[in-house]
Amino acid sequence: MRVKVTVLPGDGIGPEVTREAMRVFRTVAEMSGFEIQFQERPIGGAAVLEHGSPLPRITLDACLDSDAIFLGAVGGPQFDSLPKEQRPETGLLQLRQALGCYANLRPAIAYSAIADCSPLRPNVVKNADVLIIRELLGGLYFGEPRGMNGNSAFNTMTYSEPEVERIARVAFEQAAKRRQKVTSVDKANVLETSVLWRKTVSRVGRDYPKVELEHLYVDAFAMHLIANPTRFDVVVTENLFGDILSDEAAVITGSIGMLASASIGGSVDLYEPIHGSAPDIAGKGLANPIGAIASIALMLRHSFHLEQEASDIETSVRAVLESGYKTADLARGKNTAVSTSEMGALIEQKVADILHRRQAYHAV
Repeated sequence: MRVKVTVLPGDGIGPEVTREAMRVFRTVAEMSGFEIQFQERPIGGAAVLEHGSPLPRITLDACLDSDAIFLGAVGGPQFDSLPKEQRPETGLLQLRQALGCYANLRPAIAYSAIADCSPLRPNVVKNADVLIIRELLGGLYFGEPRGMNGNSAFNTMTYSEPEVERIARVAFEQAAKRRQKVTSVDKANVLETSVLWRKTVSRVGRDYPKVELEHLYVDAFAMHLIANPTRFDVVVTENLFGDILSDEAAVITGSIGMLASASIGGSVDLYEPIHGSAPDIAGKGLANPIGAIASIALMLRHSFHLEQEASDIETSVRAVLESGYKTADLARGKNTAVSTSEMGALIEQKVADILHRRQAYHAV
């Protein structure tokens, strides 16, 4: 098998975590017998500096001609004063829209080895494994009209029934492979879009009689996610709520650097850690590459249907953490932290060990 992947390192710590993700990706490919054709392109602030646009045509064309896309991170304070159309974040939104990736999958897993890194009690987060599915192309981020009028500003939240139905089906399909439960998050006591959301999700749910469905208001869910995260399996919600709640879920894992994501459902799938560009630590070897590496596992699973290889990466991450290794965000200032590249190397070696053992077993 040969796959073409466009790599968008981006800004801040993006290039650092991308480097480690590609290190693991190459090792898995070489040892598993498939070939990757990489093409690297600029996006975000790096693209503004080089091309005057956060999403230049050469980048978009490369992405559309790929089997999958990996993104590091975009943004930085030096770009905050630019017009909106030149902001790095605008490039990312434009890319998502051009690809048509409407479903954003964001797993939040509490690894027992780093349970003490969470601000929550270990007994609260123990065994928590939540998959937040965020609708990615609707809501306030894309609704029209929008704008500013003197001292006031306005955005429009809008959803159609087909938009809600397709994201709901992704949630129920994922839940059917997991623990058979979907929690739909909305604000149906206030928002008309949420009334439509709840009605549509309920209708879709009738097609999945084995999957339990519950509805929660967003404010109640935010509380329960912290107080009792193990009650949730698959969570589906709209764009803005999903953006905020998936970041909140970082407290379950111990660090936002642990969180991976997959944006699927369009012409080409997009994978990225959700931690942002973190310009204050860029270039210092302090970034946690696990979210980026875990995003490669999601790519192998969802774009290339290589479940065993995806599982090997996830097993390797767990094993390295259980061996006591932590990056600076998890070590909390202690001198025991490993660098970004050291963590990448540790996970790469563990993946190689797993693949070597499997190959040796099959050779007997």
